[in-house]
Amino acid sequence: MSIVFETPRLTVRRIDRSDVSAMHKVYGDADAMRWVGDGKPLDHAQCEQWVEVTLRNYAVRGYGMFALVGREDGEAVGFCGLVHPGGQVEAEIKYALDREFWRRGFATEAVAGMLELAASCFALRRVIATVDPENLASQCVLRKAGMQLGGQRSDGDCPSTMLFVWDAPDDEKTV
Repeated sequence: MSIVFETPRLTVRRIDRSDVSAMHKVYGDADAMRWVGDGKPLDHAQCEQWVEVTLRNYAVRGYGMFALVGREDGEAVGFCGLVHPGGQVEAEIKYALDREFWRRGFATEAVAGMLELAASCFALRRVIATVDPENLASQCVLRKAGMQLGGQRSDGDCPSTMLFVWDAPDDEKTV
């Protein structure tokens, strides 16, 4: 297991091919996916492809999506990471949790830890997040994790997407 960081309740580790079923449980859930991408759940084969893309991202950038695992029971809680959708320049934080772990603060814990990691290990000075204007839960997560509303932008998935930004503190040490 390749641990990236730990929080009080989560172990955040690199994804591997054994995570496809856990990923499908999260990304195959139509209710959870209504806020992600085109709003459609992923099938098992698409989750397999996502794992392969993530493994390539690790090789190229050193980061990508990571598995969130409960420290007490070792159960997969969800996924969180830094990606560059469509080849965009700025790293974007993405996350999704298994529905049974919603509303427990796991997303905020993971996002806050991922932002810290972005600066301390990957020398990223700025990270963005996009969220549907109706997704109030994600807006709350991003604000609690230290991100600020940066305006709106249009993209292919949603005509008006809220843009959140996080800039690394000046005193943040980078490696």
